[in-house]
Amino acid sequence: MPALKIRPLGRSNFEVPEVCLGTMTFGEQTAEADAYAQLDLALAHGINFFDTAEMYAVPPRRETWGASESIVGRWLKRQPRDKILIATKVAGPSRNLNWIRNGPPAMDRANIRAAIEGSLQRLQTDYVDLYQLHWPERNQPMFGQWQFDPANDRACTPIREQLEALGELVREGKVRHIGVSNEHPWGIMQFTRLAEELGLPRIVSTQNAYSLLNRTFETGLSEVCHREEVGLLAYSPLAFGHLTGKYLSDPKAAGRLNQWPNFGQRYTKPNVLPATHAYAELATKHGLTPLQLALGFVRSRWFVASTIIGASSLAQLQEALPAIQTPMPPELLREIDAIHLRYTNPAP
Repeated sequence: MPALKIRPLGRSNFEVPEVCLGTMTFGEQTAEADAYAQLDLALAHGINFFDTAEMYAVPPRRETWGASESIVGRWLKRQPRDKILIATKVAGPSRNLNWIRNGPPAMDRANIRAAIEGSLQRLQTDYVDLYQLHWPERNQPMFGQWQFDPANDRACTPIREQLEALGELVREGKVRHIGVSNEHPWGIMQFTRLAEELGLPRIVSTQNAYSLLNRTFETGLSEVCHREEVGLLAYSPLAFGHLTGKYLSDPKAAGRLNQWPNFGQRYTKPNVLPATHAYAELATKHGLTPLQLALGFVRSRWFVASTIIGASSLAQLQEALPAIQTPMPPELLREIDAIHLRYTNPAP
């Protein structure tokens, strides 16, 4: 596997490899021993960037929240800390995670501080390299929703207060850099504007879904993130396994979509299956596997700082690592765009 490119995030001196290992299966689909093997394999391939969250494993439930961080922490304890980049996230309200800080009721200073202290304890470290707000506290369409409805607006912690709380953690050395996740253009603009006006830390990244089935980032967010210098950490590049093609040959194949049918609602929409068929056929035409096409495409995009890949087993990761460096010649990208125009964002 060729050496990975190292890319800067935002205006900071924070540099990350173009591939990040996601850990949301650790503690649920992925047993601890297999998780250690994945972390070791990633590191051996130059991936020293690992993403987790306090609410993981997924799907979220009372019995497994914090499990992913704890597994990563036990592994991290045996590593040279200054050589490893750890990203984690604070959960906000609106997801009905009543087992995390009784709600949590808000993404305010008290909850952000409580969350980071818990994460640092589970990760067995004094600091995290990137601390992210897992989703906006305000009313926003997320995780398969696709229409903004102002009738759903609710009271929420002002972005200024969230940014001030994160700034305190940066000054205290508990957090090196800050970012957001599942954000929208207005939110990115508010975070960057307030940071400039108030002398607070700038967000360096947003972690959003991006794949052949969900290119909504390209509308609005790509320009905003380019001009405001905010990097994209692209998650779900395989669309919950759809883009591996495994559900085409066997709709009942083992995977989270069948294990938890109510999880991943964005992938139940009408055009997901025909679009997946079209991309699989295109891959075959060019002598590629659907996995190679899907991962190679995301890595090729100019606005993607790092692609977050996750695997429920070591075998899956061993297959994904070389696939992500698949070249994407211009002709292939044109044919991908033609399919995209036929089935535009079937899983937003």
